[in-house]
Parts: sequence; C-alpha cells; structure tokens
Amino acid sequence: MASSPITTSVFDLFKVGPGPSSSHTIGPMKAAFDFRQRLAQLPPDVQQRADAIHVYLYGSLSATGKGHGTDRAVVAGLLGWQPESTDPVAMLKLLRDPAVRYPVPLGEKALEVGTQQIHFERKRYDSPYANTMVLKLTSGEEVMAEEEYYSIGGGFIIRKGEPEASANARHVPYPYSTMTELKALLTDHALSLDELLMANEMALTSRNRTEVNQRLDQLLDFMHKAVRRGLKHKGVLPGTIRLSRKAPILFQQAKGMSQSSDGFLIFLNAYCLAASEENAAGGIVVTAPTSGASGVIPGLTFLAKHHFHYNKATMRAGMLAAAVIGFLVKHNASISGAEMGCMGEIGTASAMGAAFLTRCAQPTADIGPIEAAAEIGIEHHLGMTCDPIGGYVQIPCIERNAMGAVKAYNAYLLATSGASHFQKISLDSVIKVMKATGRDMSTKYKETSEAGLALSATEC
Repeated sequence: MASSPITTSVFDLFKVGPGPSSSHTIGPMKAAFDFRQRLAQLPPDVQQRADAIHVYLYGSLSATGKGHGTDRAVVAGLLGWQPESTDPVAMLKLLRDPAVRYPVPLGEKALEVGTQQIHFERKRYDSPYANTMVLKLTSGEEVMAEEEYYSIGGGFIIRKGEPEASANARHVPYPYSTMTELKALLTDHALSLDELLMANEMALTSRNRTEVNQRLDQLLDFMHKAVRRGLKHKGVLPGTIRLSRKAPILFQQAKGMSQSSDGFLIFLNAYCLAASEENAAGGIVVTAPTSGASGVIPGLTFLAKHHFHYNKATMRAGMLAAAVIGFLVKHNASISGAEMGCMGEIGTASAMGAAFLTRCAQPTADIGPIEAAAEIGIEHHLGMTCDPIGGYVQIPCIERNAMGAVKAYNAYLLATSGASHFQKISLDSVIKVMKATGRDMSTKYKETSEAGLALSATEC
C-alpha cells in the first residue's frame, strides 16, 4: 500500500469530553495529563530542585486559546483530570479568579500553577503542526524537563519524538489506507462493510463484539444526552459575545409544526443546535469527529432514533460507516480546523453524517452509495474557513453544525437516488483536494480569528 494502514479505533475518533473544542480543550488536557505523568517518573533529586511548571501555547492554541478555554484545560490536565470524567461545571470555575493558584503534586511537594504560568505566545514557532504546546519543569532559569505536544484535531495529540497514535504497534486483520483499498478488501474477502470494520475494531481494542456494541450504544447515549440537555437549557452562552441559546425555541416551534413540510427540518436544526450549544457552554459532548462539529452527528442520530425509529443494530452499523469516513479524512488530510479550516471539521462531520444516514437506510452495507454520500458531503464544504468570532466556538460554529447536518441529509438523498454509480468524483479524490485546499488556505482563515467573520465582532 502507498501509505501506512489506518489503525484508528472508533473510540479514538468518537471521544467523550468537555467542550468547546477538542483540539483546544481535550487535546491540551490530555497533553498536560501526560506531562504530569512524566514528571512523576523523574528522579527524586530533580523533583526536589524544581520550583515551577510553565506552559507555552503557540499557533491557534495561542490565537484563540482563551476563548476555547485552553488555559483551563491545561490546568485540569495538570491536576490529573481526564476528559470523560471531568465535571464541566468545576472546569468552568478554573482560573475564574486570576489570583488563585492550583497545587500540582511533584514527589514530596507540590508546585503551584496559575495564570502566570500559562503563556499565550504570539510569535511564530517552528513546528510541524499549527497547534503546538511546550511544557517545562524549571528550577530558576534551568529547564529540568521539557516536552513538546501537538494537538492535531479531534482530541488527538502527538508528543514530539513519538510516532502518531503508536500506529506501528497496532495491527488490523484488514489493513487499508484509502477507500479504493477498502473496497478491494470487501470484494476480495467477500465481506460486508459492517463485518470488516467490526473485525478491525475488535483487533484494535481487544474488545469482543458485544463489548464494541455496548460502547457504541454508550456513545450514542452520550450524544443524545447532550441533545436533550441543549433542548432544555435556555439563557446566554459563556463569553463576551452574549449569544442566546436558540435550540429550545426551535424545538417548541417544531412541535407546533409537526404536520408542516418544514417541521422536519426545524426538528433537525433544533437537535444539532442543542448539542452544539452544549458544547459551546463547556458541557460534555462527543467528538464527531471534533468538538466544534459535535452537533452534526448527534443531531442526525437523534433524528434517526426518534423520527425514523431505527433499531440499535442499525444505528451501530451507521456509526461504523460514519467512523470509516472520519478515519479516511484524518489519515489522508486532517480533521483539524487549524490545518484545514472548517471543512476539516464540519465538512468531515457532514460527510460522516451522510454515510451514517445512507448505511441506516440500506438493508445491506452497499459501499457505493455510502462513498458517494460522503464525497458529496465533503465536496460542498471545500474551502470553508474557520473564523470564530472572539475565539469562541459560537459564531458561526453553532449554526454551521445545523447547516452541515442539512447538507448531510441532502447528500444522503442524492447518493441513494439510484444514480450513485454515475458519480464522477471518488472519495479518495475529494480528500486529496481537501488536503491541497487546506494547505493553500491562508493561516488567517484557520482558527486564528484574524480574518473573515471573526472581524465582524464589532457588529455583534
């Protein structure tokens, strides 16, 4: 094969954690936690001499980190918090008072960390990734220990000097790196998409089929809890924008229009806004594939469950189909807004959502329409910028989740119209275009809040 095989687990792609950003919140929290673990392994004399921990944030982590709560996430990780078990209310209280400092255990003592130890560096840093953070243990001017981490989207992190996701240590029975290779495997081994993905997942996670299915059900439950919370919560979202939640209003409107042709779309919009507003408020969401895009698939799956009444087995199959699209984009382009702009987040989520709907609607896992639906989903997000106002995952992010879901639904309709075999552009081809577009896009439009809608903040 042209490149290394995909060895990402479904449960690496769909991660549970606090909003508002997987690359700015979950990733930095995991990096800081990893640094804490490494400090605990240092020789006692080094621990004893150290007197401070400093964190340096670069690229998009610096440009929009305040609005994304990156500083709070770093402190949470240093305190030993993990994304899935984090109390979002407690996390929002971190650093609220700039005078408060938090004790980080180090051997027989503790080092205090607060706002003065977290540095938002605006200067350019020579790094292979846009989201870079450097953590240092110091004694006066001497650096006792240092680690460099890259947050590459979706909560995935890489530590400098370490292979991404330890891919070399993972093996799957059916290795592929592109959709073309995946389709060849399905043909050569006479397998369905469901069977191949389940076999790979069991090998990657050492879970049996029942355990994989149980975890898929749990992920859907986490997603749908976020939707239900968002449909109930009213008021204003955190931050200086003072953006009012709209999901509860839309939901009530949809219930009054259940017989109208527009009611269906308003329900879908309400569900997507609900999950996305929960993310913006720092609530617990599921990266799908990122936190910034965590309204698309939760909204679509909530619709599929409560309006189409798909059973659990069908929903699980749809989730696996969605995951494989996320795998392919992550492996061959990027799901990071700092690398690809919003097409990497909402574009990928829309393609994943289109694949989910297409798989659920099919009695068999026919790969042709699934590929077509995903390709259409990405194609019509190409070039979409990431330009959040004030660095908050609110405008235009929340509405983009709803729009991405609507595009996903239309991509599913187009792909299942009986003409998917007429599709001229392959998924592999559009992912290549996506990567090239992201590479050519100005940094101003990649999660830095330096251009686009971000500059209209004075009008809000």
